[in-house]
Amino acid sequence: MTKIKTPQTSNFKKYDPEQLKIHWQKKVAKELVGRTIKTVRYLTKEEAGDWWKIPIAIQLDNGKWLTPMSDDEGNNGGAIHTTIKGLPCIPVI
Repeated sequence: MTKIKTPQTSNFKKYDPEQLKIHWQKKVAKELVGRTIKTVRYLTKEEAGDWWKIPIAIQLDNGKWLTPMSDDEGNNGGAIHTTIKGLPCIPVI
């Protein structure tokens, strides 16, 4: 019987968290730097769908929206930490 060769992990590109951060920072900066906020409001229950934590929604001058989520999979709405005096957190409702 012929042995099946499996790829060695050394053949795969190693995960580099610093390069990943740089990639996403550039991508996000391209979309956000220089933009202004036009609208701030909480999502409606209909917009939130199955989420039971309703987040704030921020609309930019180009019509795009920013909506914080609890994780990358969109399992729930999320809060925003700030450095604004008297508003350390924009909470979910």
